[in-house]
Amino acid sequence: MEQLHDTNLRGFASDNYAGTHPEVLEALAAANGGHTPSYGADPYTARLQERFREMLGERTEVHPVWGGTGANVISLQAMLTRWGGVITPSIAHVNTDEGGAPEKVGGFKIIPVATPDAKLTPDLIRRHAGSRGVHTIVPQVVSITQSTELGTLYSVDEIRAICEASHELGLAVHVDGARIANAAAALGVPLADMLSGVDVLSFGGTKIGAIGAEAVVVLNPDAVSGLEFLRKSTMQLASKMRFVSAQLLALLDDDLWIRAAAQANAMAARLRKGVADLPGVSFTQETEVNGVFAILPEGVADRVREHAAFYDWNAETGEVRWLTSWDTTTADVDRFVGLVTRFCRQ
Repeated sequence: MEQLHDTNLRGFASDNYAGTHPEVLEALAAANGGHTPSYGADPYTARLQERFREMLGERTEVHPVWGGTGANVISLQAMLTRWGGVITPSIAHVNTDEGGAPEKVGGFKIIPVATPDAKLTPDLIRRHAGSRGVHTIVPQVVSITQSTELGTLYSVDEIRAICEASHELGLAVHVDGARIANAAAALGVPLADMLSGVDVLSFGGTKIGAIGAEAVVVLNPDAVSGLEFLRKSTMQLASKMRFVSAQLLALLDDDLWIRAAAQANAMAARLRKGVADLPGVSFTQETEVNGVFAILPEGVADRVREHAAFYDWNAETGEVRWLTSWDTTTADVDRFVGLVTRFCRQ
């Protein structure tokens, strides 16, 4: 097939812009050929189940899916009654960037909580956990994102405190882990330690080198109901599931998911350091994983964007978001820093 894109183009718009990790492509090739049972009754999905149980405990259940939106929606559906709602930061992906899927497909209501750093706290959860009976949605689940949409991190202690407070209030805890690998690489702790007390995780693989491979990981089976049926009815049940599972296995084997995420995190730190002393440049968030949130002088963003893609985060204030990827190199970062430097100093 003819190659239709310029492979020399590099940008900082999204970690979804990056291609597939070579080790993941090798895993797909290894899983190809011959026939295996469909819909998850294959040896790759069975091995994936074993791998997650090794990481998170013998009660863990893994349900591979196509995408992050689907993972979030069916996770939360399985944790809720029809009258239940989800407490989450107002800036959370499930509230702002799922195209209304939680409400339209999931049939449940989001209870958004304003927070400047995209992080919930036990106090904020307690403040929004009440209900006035039949006249209001009943909060039943707390959903946090690790790492958050603002590139901030929950510490191990913060997640544990959220879980303890939520469970005391009778609420289950879900983690949107679209960038869980970046968080794990930054914190340097085993996944089981980071998720202590969490009931369900949406495990993200796409942003660190997979092709549409995510998973609903149930740490507490008592917190969910009907997940297998929900996966089918929400169109997230892959017939040739071996190819989804093989990708996730490749990421977990030899800690590729951590290595890939660590590269992205390191490149974000390098990018921030490279522009930190430029005139008119400031930052709105700490750079803890692979996102840099910066304010640029007027006009600079558009001039830099002529050479490399990235998005405005808040056009009114001049705030931009730069995301690095598993395949971002020092040369990519240094070239981009050079562009920002040139236009900031003109």
